[in-house]
Amino acid sequence: MRPLRNPALGLAMILALAALPAAGDVAFVTCQNGDAVSVLDLSTGEETARWSVPGKPAGVAVGTGGTAVFTVSPDSKTVRRLSLDGAVRAEVTLDGGPVGVAHDGRHRRLFVSDWYNARLWVLDAETLVPQAELSAGAAPAGLAISPDGRILAAAVRDADQVTLYDTETLAPLHEVSVGTRPFGLGFAPDGRLFAGNVGSNDVTVIDPASGEVLATVPVGKRPYGVAFAAGRAFVTNQYANTVSVLSLDDLSTVATVEVGEYPEGVAATSDGRIAVANWFDNTLSLIDAETLEVTASLDTADGPRAFGAFILTGDLP
Repeated sequence: MRPLRNPALGLAMILALAALPAAGDVAFVTCQNGDAVSVLDLSTGEETARWSVPGKPAGVAVGTGGTAVFTVSPDSKTVRRLSLDGAVRAEVTLDGGPVGVAHDGRHRRLFVSDWYNARLWVLDAETLVPQAELSAGAAPAGLAISPDGRILAAAVRDADQVTLYDTETLAPLHEVSVGTRPFGLGFAPDGRLFAGNVGSNDVTVIDPASGEVLATVPVGKRPYGVAFAAGRAFVTNQYANTVSVLSLDDLSTVATVEVGEYPEGVAATSDGRIAVANWFDNTLSLIDAETLEVTASLDTADGPRAFGAFILTGDLP
């Protein structure tokens, strides 16, 4: 691991930030095939920058406070912290199979899942120096932090479970049996946890405080990620090229929205839209969360994955 500093980057940072919108949301879309991050101004629909990020980046987390973007490149086993101009400020090469990532701004930590070694790394969010390791079941993938910052959730694919940890003590709280091969997950605004089970084509809804399974809801084929807006959950279905829309009130299916080919990463914007990364057709679909219409399809670099929290919402810091 090494923190990277270069005074010559000052001018480059000013120019890059000038290219970003002064207000409005920005999407930082990891594009695995293209070894890149596409930076998209969601107010204009334009790609304002394309960062070179070697090692086939997939996992991504926009840091709490919007001052950094963290990427995970599984092929090179590299985790990076980039400033908003795309400059690498720190990086670390890990010895396993890094996949998912979540930023814990409250404790200035970064959590990274290790697909190969049944563990999670705990890194210092500034330097990326490893601080601890947490045990997990086989093949941990997606990670998420609860809205109050108190709980870390890990989708443990090959164990068919979700593991919950206390972010203060790092102690495990619950191991929850879910559907088959959970991969992506997300916390709803009310605190409930939704896990997409790619092997059983359903979503498990969990009370994270008790570890109780509240419901299992069928969705499309091979559900991957989940995001929330307008009192609804939006679940990407890889094999169906659709997004399942569920009511948060009663978990009924509201609609099924067609998007691009092989949708994966999904996140909500601050103005009531849902952004969906379509891996196979190199686009980001934008869905109006109220009308459920696809309002735009934005071009990205090759192979957008956006596995994680990839949108910077509101004004730039």
